[in-house]
Formats: sequence, C-alpha cells, structure tokens
Amino acid sequence: MLSAITLGVWSMVFMSALMRGMVDEMVRGGLDTLPGEVQIHHPAYRDDPSVTNSIGQPEGELLRVLQSIPLEAWSARVKVPAVIASERNSRGVLLLGVDPVAELALGFDASDIIEGRFLIDEMDKGVVIGASLARRLETRLGKRIVLMSQDPDNNVAERGARVVGIFKARLEGTEDILVYAARQPVQAMLGINTQVSEIAVSAGNYRDVQWYQSLAVAAGEQLETLPWYQLDPYLGSMLKMQDGFALVFMVVVFLALSFGLVNTLVMAVYERVREIGLMQALGMSPGLIMGQVLLESTLLMLFGLTAGNVLAFVSIKPLESGIDVSAVAQGMAMMGAGTVLYPSFAWADVLMSTAVVLILGLLASLLPAWRASRFDPITALGKN
Repeated sequence: MLSAITLGVWSMVFMSALMRGMVDEMVRGGLDTLPGEVQIHHPAYRDDPSVTNSIGQPEGELLRVLQSIPLEAWSARVKVPAVIASERNSRGVLLLGVDPVAELALGFDASDIIEGRFLIDEMDKGVVIGASLARRLETRLGKRIVLMSQDPDNNVAERGARVVGIFKARLEGTEDILVYAARQPVQAMLGINTQVSEIAVSAGNYRDVQWYQSLAVAAGEQLETLPWYQLDPYLGSMLKMQDGFALVFMVVVFLALSFGLVNTLVMAVYERVREIGLMQALGMSPGLIMGQVLLESTLLMLFGLTAGNVLAFVSIKPLESGIDVSAVAQGMAMMGAGTVLYPSFAWADVLMSTAVVLILGLLASLLPAWRASRFDPITALGKN
C-alpha cells in the first residue's frame, strides 16, 4: 500500500508538471505574438484594426505610470493588416512598426534571427520577415519587397523595402504572419504622424497582472486597457483548465488508490480483532480505538506522500531543461506549443496532491476505523 501511494503521488505531481509545462509553452507562444501581458488600444481597434483607430504616444499621467510601475519593458507599436509582395508572390500579413530597442526588451529574441540582422533604430528602412514567409514569397535576404496597406482616407499606401533579416519563430504560423519594420517609416507610409496602434507592456510574469489596473486608471476610459487573458480568451481558458485538470486527475488517481487503502486497513483490523478486544477490556474507549486506526492510516499516507514527492522532485528537475517532442511536432503546433516541452515543478502541485491524499485517505479510513471501534470485547477476545 505504501508503494502504491508513493507511485500515485509521483504520477499526480509528474503529470501536473507536464501539463503545466505544456500550458506555459502555449501561453508564452501566444504572448510572443501579442506581445506583452497588457495592451492599451483605441476602444474600437480590436474590432477594426485599421489606422483610423490609432492612439497617441503615451504622455502625461500614463507615461508617468509606465515609468513608475516596476515593468520589464513597454513599447508603442504600429500594428496594421497589410500585404507583402515579392517579384513572385504576395501574402496577407500583420505589419508591425516598432522601436527596435523597446521590441528587443519586450521579448523579441535577437538569437531568433537566422539570416541578416534585426532592425537598428526607428529610422531603419529595412524589414524583417519570417523564414516560412520568405519561402512562400520565394524571396531571400537582400531582396526588395513591397508593403501595401490603407491610410486613414482608405487609400492604398505602399512602400518598397529591402529584407535585412529573417527570423525563426517557435511556431511556423508566427513566421507566416508577422513582418517587422521600423516605426517611423511605417508611420510616414500610412500618414499617421506619430500615432500608434497599441502600447504593449510586460512585467515578466503572466500569472500576476493585477498591476494593469493602475495603467487602466492612468489611460482613462477613452482607451481600452486589457490583460492578456482577455486579449486572448483561448489562452486564458487553457490556464484555468490546467488547474482544473490537475485537481481532477489527482482525485481520480487517489479514488482508485482508496480502494486498496480501505482493503489494507480492513484486513489489518480483522487480523487484530483479539488485540482490539483486549484494549477495550482494559478500558480503551471506542473513540480512541477509532483514532488509533485513523492515525495509522495518516502515518501510512504521510510516508507515501513524502516518498512520492521526493521521487517527483528528483525525476522532474532534470527534465526542466526540456524534452524533445519533435516526433509529434504537428500536434503540438496545433495546440500552440513548440517542439520542446519544459516540465515545471511547482510546490502548488505538491500541496494540492498532499491535500487530496490526506482528505480522501481519511475519508476512506473512516469505515475500517468505525468497524474497529464497534467490536464487542467479549466476542473479540473469544476469536481464535
């Protein structure tokens, strides 16, 4: 029974670590595309992401709050639907006009550039595209492309640019859709002066974004300030599902183990009928006998919990550097995760498994303990 509890606790924590790692990868992949844990937009921008729903650069109280909250980075970005055309093909994309320094601080990894370079400053005339998009356009580093979008008067705005960098993303879909350009050339092409589409903000911890309320107050009701789980409800629901899945899995596992626990305790009680009868004859109350059986059950579970949690810790920690799951890469990509899974050991999972085992274990132990406390001393002492 001790071995079964140990194995059950290990499986609870280990599966929760795998699930947590997968969900973390999905959320991080989504935040790379957003990016940031909080974004500020024009109230109509999410329904109509055009230049007509642009906002001004942060200033006044909003700028003061952005500079006073302990944030990792923030960036004012132009983000509009566009068409990119090479000499052979064209594709619909999302054109990002960025401040390169702020974008790198916000989360773009310079090591993702596999050819060429990233943008140098806000005046850079080049563009950076994804490796998958380069293949689809049949273009390469150094070739010229044409960017087309709409200006505030709904006229076609376009400009030519040279591909100065090609990046590799965690998900191929990201490579297909995102095109990076410096912010000022994009603003000049669209005729929006210094206006931007969004202000993206990151504090480095997507699980704690309560600080966004200070930004919302500073931005005012004329702007929409939302955390990532409202910007992408799918990712938010996945994070909630992870906690619910972990709890359900733990309950199911220990419900199966509880049958073995009950059987073990019942057999232990019936093998000690004379011993229990003798204790009753010497004056031990039924309540104390019941407490003794529950104490034995609790000690059994505590030993199993300790061994199972230690086993989970030593088996998960070496795997946190990553598990290659490229054999099922397409399936992982469909869920928004990469080809490397990073299990995440969390003490919250340990505490949850401990609570589930102790609560359900004690409930399962009540029947054998109650049966032991109901023995008749004379009948029990007469047992052979």
